Amino acid sequence: MRALLGLGPGAATLLRHPSVPPYVRYANPPIQADASTLGLSLDGHPGLDLRIRFYDYGVVSVALTRTCAGDFAELHALAREAASGTLEALANDLCRRCAERLAPALVEPRASQLTEDYVVAALVHDGAGASAASLLREHGTDIARLLRVEAADLSAQERDEVLQHRLSYLANDLVIPSWNGAFVYDTAAGVVGALELLEFANSQLLQFRYYDQRLEADLRRIYARLQKTRWHESLLGRRHTSAARELHALFIDVNELIDRTENALKLVGDVYAARLLGLASARLGLEVWKHAVRDQLDTLDPHLPLCRRPDRDGPRRAPRTHRGPHPAARAGALLPRGDALATPAGTRARPADPRCRPRCRRASATPAGPWACPG
Repeated sequence: MRALLGLGPGAATLLRHPSVPPYVRYANPPIQADASTLGLSLDGHPGLDLRIRFYDYGVVSVALTRTCAGDFAELHALAREAASGTLEALANDLCRRCAERLAPALVEPRASQLTEDYVVAALVHDGAGASAASLLREHGTDIARLLRVEAADLSAQERDEVLQHRLSYLANDLVIPSWNGAFVYDTAAGVVGALELLEFANSQLLQFRYYDQRLEADLRRIYARLQKTRWHESLLGRRHTSAARELHALFIDVNELIDRTENALKLVGDVYAARLLGLASARLGLEVWKHAVRDQLDTLDPHLPLCRRPDRDGPRRAPRTHRGPHPAARAGALLPRGDALATPAGTRARPADPRCRPRCRRASATPAGPWACPG
């Protein structure tokens, strides 16, 4: 992908909160590109800046940014524009064009897109802004309406429900995430760091939605196949064998993708970043999707040994047996299973082992004399 985009070895890095000395890193940093790098244009949408990020677990994040210097009335107008679906349609089109451009680097691309949209309103100050408490006191109603995209005033109960899920590290910073958007009040560096964590949480939500959808569709297809017996599968006894292979492949594939998704970002020592990511994930309902995927995997796991059993509807092969007495045995003879072996110490019955081959090609010596190889 870097070769197709003409990018150097650099990658996106997480901007931390400036007042915290954390150890935050991506396990495999996403690739970041702008409109000029991708050869994309935003004709008909003046004032929009484009940035696209590619995560290694299969998520493309399209960020459209508009800068303004107005008041809350202008923010409400921008929120209504975002809720109208115009920007979402533009982002979907840009994502499709990126996929076409980078098709040689994609593994198992999907024809249909699974999308999530999230709107963030950010107020930036120079470090000497008003406190978060005074901002909530004066504009708490406007912030709640902004996150709910409502023109009318909200009830006191709804206002309190929106504003109670908030996080501040310093006196003059504030993040209020919701299920469909967030409000951020911080310095420029703090806003970028919060946006990056919110973007990462949304990428995880999208990925677990995909896992849930894929498990449901694949399991429905495999169970439907088990109900329809094909003549050659019934003849060869492979009806359950084929299903077991598909279930195993699905189980391993989804577990590998889940591990890669959950370990994509390491938060060690940064309490603020961990709390913000946890709060955003809770507001997005990420744990609900994780539990749904894990429940399907837990349901699938006990069925794998059952599918590995021989097909009861298929034919069975008769076991190979030795009929009649074996010719005169001599010391060190290599005999079929279940025959007697003569040794200097006497005649020993060789135990029948279903894992042994009909004839062994090797012999080994024991203290009592030559003995047939048990393999």
